[in-house]
Amino acid sequence: MERIPVAGPWITEKEVRYVADAAQNAWYANANVYNDRFEKAFAEFIGTSYAISLPSCTSAIHLSLLALGVGPGDEVVVPDATWIASAAPVSYVGATPVFADMDPQTWCMDPASLEACITPRTKAVIVVDLYGNMPDMDGILEVATRHGLPVIEDAAEAFGSEYGGRKAGSLGRTGVFSFHGSKTLTTGEGGMLVTDDKDLYQRCLFLRDHGRVPGDTMFENTEVAYKYKMSALQAAFGLAQVERAGELVGRKREIFTWYRSALAEVDGLAFNPEGPGVKNSYWMVTVVPEGPADKKAIIAGLSERGVDARPFFNPLSSIKAYAGSEQAGKARDRNRVSYAICPKGVNLPSGMNLDQEMVNRVCSALLEVLGL
Repeated sequence: MERIPVAGPWITEKEVRYVADAAQNAWYANANVYNDRFEKAFAEFIGTSYAISLPSCTSAIHLSLLALGVGPGDEVVVPDATWIASAAPVSYVGATPVFADMDPQTWCMDPASLEACITPRTKAVIVVDLYGNMPDMDGILEVATRHGLPVIEDAAEAFGSEYGGRKAGSLGRTGVFSFHGSKTLTTGEGGMLVTDDKDLYQRCLFLRDHGRVPGDTMFENTEVAYKYKMSALQAAFGLAQVERAGELVGRKREIFTWYRSALAEVDGLAFNPEGPGVKNSYWMVTVVPEGPADKKAIIAGLSERGVDARPFFNPLSSIKAYAGSEQAGKARDRNRVSYAICPKGVNLPSGMNLDQEMVNRVCSALLEVLGL
C-alpha cells in the first residue's frame, strides 16, 4: 500500500491563482502588495496591531531578541522539550539558553520551572506552544511580569490555537510563527512576527532590512543588520492560506478526533492535552505510551508497515549541540518531566491529505507495534 506521510499541506486553486498573479504582477510599484495584504490579514486573524513577514520563524525569534536588547552575558529561559530553532537564536545574539522543564499537564513550559531558572542575568523568556497546545500562560506571564521579563511566544506549531479566547501568538511582547511546508498554514518556507508594541515593530523592520529606515531609497544604512524578507510569491501563497484559516484549523481538529475515536477503547496511551480554556489546533497528533516505550522502536515498526512518524522532540539539554554546556548539565539533573515524556512520544501522520480510512490504518499499525 501507498506510504502515509507524516505531514503536508492542503493546497487549493486559490493558492495557485494568487501565486500566479504575484509572479506576473508583483513587481515595480506592486512589488509589496501581497506582503502588505498578507501581513494585514494575518495580524487581523491573530488579533495584534502589527505583523512582519519573514523567511522563517527562526529569524522572527532572532529579531525579537535583538529588538529587546538581549546580548552577550544575558540568559534566556526556553523550554527543554522543543525544536532547536526555539533556542538557537539565543546563541546567535551571544546569550545563554537556560532549559526549563515541561508541565506534565500541557507538555509546555512549567511556570514553576521557569521561576526556578530565573537569575539576575535573565533577560527574556521564550515560551513554546508545543504541537499546537498552549502552556499555562497566566502562570507564565505572572512569573515573567513579576521579574520584569519580556515573553516571546513561539507559536510556530500553534496557528489557530487559543488561550482564554485569545489566539496563539498574541500573548507575549512578540509572537512568532513558522510557515514550513509541514505547518497548518504554509508558504513552503517562511515566518511571521506579530506584536502590539509599535516601537518594537519599527525596530524589527529596521533590523530586517540591513539597518535602514523603512522607505529609505538612498541606501543610508546606520547599523550592520540582517536581510530577513519574504518574497511576494510566498506572501501571495500565505494570503490565500490565511483567508482559509478556519477550514485549515478545522481539518486539523477533525483529524485529531478521528484518531481519538479510533483509539478510544485503548488504555495506556496519552494524547495531546487540551486544558480548560484552551483550543488546541493539533498541528501534530502525538501519543505517549504510559508504560516503558522507545520512540525509535515505535517509529521503525510503523515504517515497516508503510506509516511515516516522527519522534517527540528530544530535550535540548540531551542533544550534541548543547550537551557540553553547563546549563545542559543542570537541566539533565532538574528536568524530570521532559526526560520522562520525550523518550517515548511519537508524532503520528497529521498531514492535510489524511482521510478517516488512512487514520484507521495508522491506528491499526500502531496497535500492532505496541502489542495492544
